Amino acid sequence: MASPAAERVSYLVGGAALGAVSYAAYLKFAQKPKPAAISQPVPVAPRPVPGPAGGPQRTLDKIENAKTILPFGFPGPVNDIVYRNAYVVSYNRRDRNPNWVAEHLTPASLKRQEGVDRAKSNFSEDTNIPVQFRARLQDYYKSGFDRGHMVPAADVKFDQEAMNETFYLSNIAPQVGEGFNRDYWAHVENFCRSLTKTFPDVYVFTGPLYLPHQEADGKFYVKYQVIGNPPNVAVPTHFYKVIMTERNGKYSVGAFVLPNAPISDDVPLEQFRVPLDAVERGAGLTFFDKMNKDGLYDLCKETKCQLVLSKFHEAQKQKKISA
Repeated sequence: MASPAAERVSYLVGGAALGAVSYAAYLKFAQKPKPAAISQPVPVAPRPVPGPAGGPQRTLDKIENAKTILPFGFPGPVNDIVYRNAYVVSYNRRDRNPNWVAEHLTPASLKRQEGVDRAKSNFSEDTNIPVQFRARLQDYYKSGFDRGHMVPAADVKFDQEAMNETFYLSNIAPQVGEGFNRDYWAHVENFCRSLTKTFPDVYVFTGPLYLPHQEADGKFYVKYQVIGNPPNVAVPTHFYKVIMTERNGKYSVGAFVLPNAPISDDVPLEQFRVPLDAVERGAGLTFFDKMNKDGLYDLCKETKCQLVLSKFHEAQKQKKISA
């Protein structure tokens, strides 16, 4: 039985009300002619765009003109790209959250090496981010939200330094604790890791979303809390995971959007499955732009998109039932 939170969620992503329209209905509405089977997507070369006569000179004139308009510098926006041992992050200076965090999971990368222990890691501010734009430890103090990992520490057991890097606040966003970060979201993270049992390469993009919802007046609004003193860090309304897997040259993709709210463990993961382009419109991002997307297969048809509770969470669940 679906939880009330899952039933209420409305995925109004770029005009597609995915909470009101089922995934199947959306696909039927947006259906394109089925492409011929492609064993391996190939990079798509950018198309040359012909310019008008005198185009290059005109472009040069505009650039020279821009120098007179912006003689004192370009204000941005700037997204900080930070390269770590186990992930790459694009950091949003305004929201003090990541735009996206990318990781590559393999059976080898998930093997725990001797001495690597989460207990040795501590949350810390990211000195790669300018001071005025950093998320701060004090922003989360008594905020009522967990410091939720985008790339979880459990994905990075091969090296202590690499695990420590997952605790930088540039890899963190405010998440509801009980029922989400400590529960359903953790199950989704475990699902991503479990994919390496079937696929030798698993690529995962994770990030926040700020989606509109309809209020009593019938209008749609984007509203979210901001934590810190002064208010500093935006609290996302939703989170996404975009997953690409590869096996024998065959690439598959799955995209999921979850509300930043408690979700019952009984809610099927497929209830949060959305088309890839819905995440792209909602986040303002383009995933896999070097791939021929018509040749990408549906992850949930190549494997079961279902959650399996870890032994720890299963024990906790049984403990609550018996209490």
